[in-house]
Amino acid sequence: MKLNRKWINEEFVDLSHISDKEYVETMTIFGQKVETWERMDAEIRNVLVGKVVSIVRHENSDHMWVCQVDVGGEEPVQIVTGAQNVKEGDLVPAALHNSYLPGGVHITKGKLRGEVSNGMLCGLEELGLTLNDYPDAILDGIWILNDEDCKPGDDINKVIGNDDTIVDFEITNNRPDCYSIIGLARESAAAFALPMKHHEPVVKGSDAGSIFEKLDVEVPATELCNRYTSRMVTNVKIAPSPKWLRQRLRANGVRPINNIVDITNYVMLEYGQPMHAFDYRYVSSGKIVVREAEEGEILTTLDGNVRNLKAGMLVIADDEHAIGLAGIMGGENSEIMDDTKTVVFESANFNGTSIRQTALALGMRTDASGKFEKNIDPMMTVPAVERACELVEMLGCGDVLDGIIDVLNYVPEAKTVKLEPEKINNLLGTQISAEDMVKYLNLLEIPVEGDNILVPSFRPDLNHMADIAEEIGRSFGYNEIPTTELKLSTQGGYSPMMLLESKAGSLCRSLGYNEIITYSFVSPTIFDQIRLPQDSSLRNALRIQNPLGEDTSIMRTIALPSMLDILARNSAYHNKSAKLYEMTKIYLPTDGDALPREPKMLVLGTYGANETFFTLKGELEAIFAGLRVKKASYTAVNDNPSYHPGRCAKVTVDGIDIGFIGQIHPLVAQNYDIDGDVYCAEINFTQLFDLRLADPTYTPLPKYPTVTRDLSFLCDEAVTVANAEEVITASAGKLLRGVKLFDIYRGTGVPEGKKSMAFSMELRADDRTLTDADSEGVMTKVLSALSEKLGAVQR
Repeated sequence: MKLNRKWINEEFVDLSHISDKEYVETMTIFGQKVETWERMDAEIRNVLVGKVVSIVRHENSDHMWVCQVDVGGEEPVQIVTGAQNVKEGDLVPAALHNSYLPGGVHITKGKLRGEVSNGMLCGLEELGLTLNDYPDAILDGIWILNDEDCKPGDDINKVIGNDDTIVDFEITNNRPDCYSIIGLARESAAAFALPMKHHEPVVKGSDAGSIFEKLDVEVPATELCNRYTSRMVTNVKIAPSPKWLRQRLRANGVRPINNIVDITNYVMLEYGQPMHAFDYRYVSSGKIVVREAEEGEILTTLDGNVRNLKAGMLVIADDEHAIGLAGIMGGENSEIMDDTKTVVFESANFNGTSIRQTALALGMRTDASGKFEKNIDPMMTVPAVERACELVEMLGCGDVLDGIIDVLNYVPEAKTVKLEPEKINNLLGTQISAEDMVKYLNLLEIPVEGDNILVPSFRPDLNHMADIAEEIGRSFGYNEIPTTELKLSTQGGYSPMMLLESKAGSLCRSLGYNEIITYSFVSPTIFDQIRLPQDSSLRNALRIQNPLGEDTSIMRTIALPSMLDILARNSAYHNKSAKLYEMTKIYLPTDGDALPREPKMLVLGTYGANETFFTLKGELEAIFAGLRVKKASYTAVNDNPSYHPGRCAKVTVDGIDIGFIGQIHPLVAQNYDIDGDVYCAEINFTQLFDLRLADPTYTPLPKYPTVTRDLSFLCDEAVTVANAEEVITASAGKLLRGVKLFDIYRGTGVPEGKKSMAFSMELRADDRTLTDADSEGVMTKVLSALSEKLGAVQR
């Protein structure tokens, strides 16, 4: 929202003694952020009003003139011009030596065919102006200033109204009142604690008749039109607007057109209330109908474009057809023309959502639609149309008919918010008195009666105590609020689960794995790709209501396909090996619960020349050890359809199954176009969190030596190393400090169907040196248990 400071200084609150820098800084701190600000006279420098004292023909040119120009100095300056409309005694804009014009044009003195020229006489275009700004001027000559109330030596910036500052505010959508000059003037007055001058429009009226004799208004679209206010003007005289009005419009980026159209634009800027003017002779039967468009209805708007309307779009119509697109743009068939004699002023309040949807659908967002989108105050329509009629009378461009047509479909409920000084001070950390709070609110024109704040209709953002606290806080000054220590600790930190995840990631990376992150949205075809049975519960997945496509239409219930997809991509890129890990969630629907369970999974995936089942198993054990997880056991399984039936194991910790490890089934690898062996592990990380060992405690270094005993025995091929370790650990007792496999042998001397396993056992007591009898006792217990439980025989 642009604001020219001269306007508010002259009309609402005099801040001429406040510098531009102080103004923008104060307004920003006050809560109205200034995006940019600029002086309008920044581009035009050293251009003065000059009076042509004499003008003679250039001796060496048949079209140039040598002028002596009085610019308020001791002597006239000589300027050569080629313009043919300048005569002696004319006042003209003179760009002197070392002057600047819009666009960065630099004017210096020089010679034109032998005659010295100390500058240039300017036309409208050189000054960045158009005929809309000064209709009485001409474009193909020098601008003659005889009627512009100026004298030689005056700065041209003052003549054209450029002695002003334009401040561009970033207005938040919850403050529609600030999309107006009055709203920003109110904020400016409050920011500097100065009274604001208000002007109540006064319409004298005429004896030209009553609006009720000429116009009827119907609003069948009650849900989309909150209020429709109308007045009429007859005996209209279309002409250019006065200079002061044109300058204010230009300063705010609005092109002057004619007095009637300029009045509607002026009121929109001043009050923030969009207005429109219809030529009454094109309103069929003298009736305006605010209705929804019919499907396929056509309207040519003021910009000359033909609009194909859809059902539900709000239009202003007469008895025969649409004459305007409500809240966006008028129709070409009711445009104000040079011969217009009677005008209907429209000041309405439309549903913001409807206006935005229509503007987007037709691709024609306008200043008016932008304001309606913010849901402006419906109570502003009458003051705005009254102001427009007042300006009509002030400019002498018509006679205002008596009466106002005002169709009111919606009246905002009167809102009150309790003034709670104690709560407000506690929230702000201040000690502001109740009297000062009332004073601050009154400066913002928010009335207070007793303990009740009467929220004005132009402030829809004030609903709760916190909103009032914000108004008081910014009026008091955010910079003035004392700095105090926080009463509550804001110290953050990682949860135990987050720390464990971070540790797991570090361990994976230390083992050469790279992290991947994949989408939780997957395709239903992944179940077939990993050979999941049709009756598997994992096929019961949550379906996305508005998926981007079929490939992302469900929430995954298993993380393996996402890992295989990335491994397949690396394989397709001819990467010879890959080691990847992902910490991710899966989503498992639960009967009777709207939300699924979301366990975290640690997934490892690898392929390459040096990758085997046992390599992956060793790395997984290293991760478990780093996380201080209880000892895991691995049980061979052959019923997991995604894994090789002979190279897959179930991972169990403390009797709880937490996942699988193994080689991916060749048919699954083929589905993903991966050549060679692929190994993966899926671990339920959520369960792993509860399977950790207790925190370690300090243990002194042992005082007594360790005894190492080796044990070799024959057993069936079906006996696993894990089975053997479990029996040894359980039977050896408290003296056992460690057991480690160091050999497996099959061959000469070992019967068919048997194998030899050899373990190294470390024995130690904390209170004495072990004797041979102690060691032998342990060995005897272990051999007996191996024989009894595994059928093992000592070699």
